[in-house]
Amino acid sequence: MKKLLLLSVVVLATAVTYAGGYRVSLQGNKSLAMGHTGVAIVNSSESVFFNPAGLVYLENKLSITGGAFGVFSDVAYQNTATGASAMTDSPVGTPFYLYGSYQATDWLAFGLGVYSPFGSTVEYEDDWAGSHLVNNIDLAAIFVQPTVSIKVNEHFSVGGGPIYVNGSVNFNRNLNRTLTDIDGNRSEVTVDATGVTKWGWTVGAMFRPTESLTIGANYRSEIILDAEDGDADFENIPNSPLTPFADTTFNASLPLPAEMTVGLSYQVCDKWLFAFDFNRAFWDVYESLDIDFADENIPDSVNPRNYKNASTYRFGLQYDATKMFTLRAGYYFDESPVTEGFFSPETPRNDSNGYTAGLTVNISDHLQIDASFLYLHFQEVDASYEGYLENGQPAPFKGTYKSSAFSPGLGLTYKM
Repeated sequence: MKKLLLLSVVVLATAVTYAGGYRVSLQGNKSLAMGHTGVAIVNSSESVFFNPAGLVYLENKLSITGGAFGVFSDVAYQNTATGASAMTDSPVGTPFYLYGSYQATDWLAFGLGVYSPFGSTVEYEDDWAGSHLVNNIDLAAIFVQPTVSIKVNEHFSVGGGPIYVNGSVNFNRNLNRTLTDIDGNRSEVTVDATGVTKWGWTVGAMFRPTESLTIGANYRSEIILDAEDGDADFENIPNSPLTPFADTTFNASLPLPAEMTVGLSYQVCDKWLFAFDFNRAFWDVYESLDIDFADENIPDSVNPRNYKNASTYRFGLQYDATKMFTLRAGYYFDESPVTEGFFSPETPRNDSNGYTAGLTVNISDHLQIDASFLYLHFQEVDASYEGYLENGQPAPFKGTYKSSAFSPGLGLTYKM
């Protein structure tokens, strides 16, 4: 029993699988409305995130854009063989962004971005069939990114800068499928880590061979978040020598993968703009999550993930309907990084299709209202997670997952 319990303490796994496996891209209302394209588009200071090289081409000396989104998501789980089923009950996520750019000279621009690419909550019903893997998770991360953009000549520019990340995670699950205290309460563990910080960097380039065609590329570095001295809280533990769990601390390294995006935009005519982005996330860095507990009675935990590199294909259209209204629409296909046999219920992420739309209302020459909407449909999947052990043997958790999410967004752009 002791060996079983100690080996089954798989904690903090959701911190990274959520980031890689359940990320809804929400870094700007203008860009999201066009299928989250932006690496080769110059229309606002959203370029701080999508491609800093584009800032130097903005027409206005000062550009500030900010906004937020509401994320409504659900996951339905069912195992027809056992009759088990569950539905998540997750609060609304509210990722945000704020970007600013300043045109110092005709060849030099500066930018600053603050945004939250990973931040939401997933909650299952208490004591559901997969509670030994996850009950709930609350993940948040704020990125701060200063940038510089340099125009090499009229057709080519470069840009980039450092990225500072501050993150936190709170995660709860039951210790195994059956263990309870004397009153019948399920034994569980909650882990919490705050103030997890790390530096990364981004660099981009933009080439404009003609007035109609723009080609862009942007690279974001791998970031390893090192959680140190996080809190591990054990509750409802039976009073037995076989269950010597006590509150302790832990260390863990959480990898966020490098990403490469290339794309183009083409001004078809005065009113129509087409954009395409290809994004490659190098998730093969996430082979396993190793957790080092300070309490020597709890052995270090090794949790295989075996993620694979994944691609996203994004398409967008923009139509300048009138002087006041600019309309946008888009689509993207997002591959899952999860490999067969490692489909975990805290991030039931399979291949997905994203459908987007939105508009900008030009209130004046200086002020715009940006709005967008995303519907994200995940393909239904029959899958299992085989990394959980009972008595030293794999105990796969299987089922059918149906997932979907939608997100309305609203923002403002000010320029002068």
